[in-house]
Amino acid sequence: MANYNAIKYDGFSKGSTTLIKTLTASSSATLSFVDGTSDVVLDSTYKEYLFIFNNIHPSAAQYFQFNGSDDDSSHSYDITKTTTVFSAVHKEDDGEAAVSYKTAADLAQSTSAAPLSIQVGTENDGSLSGYLHLFNPSSTTYVKHFIANVQHIHGADYSTNSYTAGYFNTTADITAIQFSMSSGNIDAGTIQLIGIT
Repeated sequence: MANYNAIKYDGFSKGSTTLIKTLTASSSATLSFVDGTSDVVLDSTYKEYLFIFNNIHPSAAQYFQFNGSDDDSSHSYDITKTTTVFSAVHKEDDGEAAVSYKTAADLAQSTSAAPLSIQVGTENDGSLSGYLHLFNPSSTTYVKHFIANVQHIHGADYSTNSYTAGYFNTTADITAIQFSMSSGNIDAGTIQLIGIT
């Protein structure tokens, strides 16, 4: 595992970081990080984990989303969660700019996958980049909080910046995280898993 000395995002300097695993999409229905398989660490080794998305390109104009599992083997990706989502958009032709709460994208005690974006465009130059920050997934005392920020091109040619935050409403430890599109595949792109001390 590569060791990164420090990482900065949102203006805050974080502690020592370690690149744990990089997954590369190739017409992939899902990309899954499962503790204990394929050199993935998602346990008490680190109190914080960062997933970095680089140029995620979808096969269909859909939402980019994630879910978690607290199973030790079957990994059903159905943990109950509550989230809040808002986006800022600006159209290429300067015809519209807005900030809005995304009621259709939030979850209230749902086991469904949590959207991290609104519609991502499928044009050749269309993609999504950003991060998901997961806090203390191995705790067996508290719920598991997460925050995310992604920037992408909307299918209708908007620059779109989406913010998601919420929690897995379980005191069981999180053993796997899975990413997907709400429909279709992740055609290309990478997701890096980083541990933060």
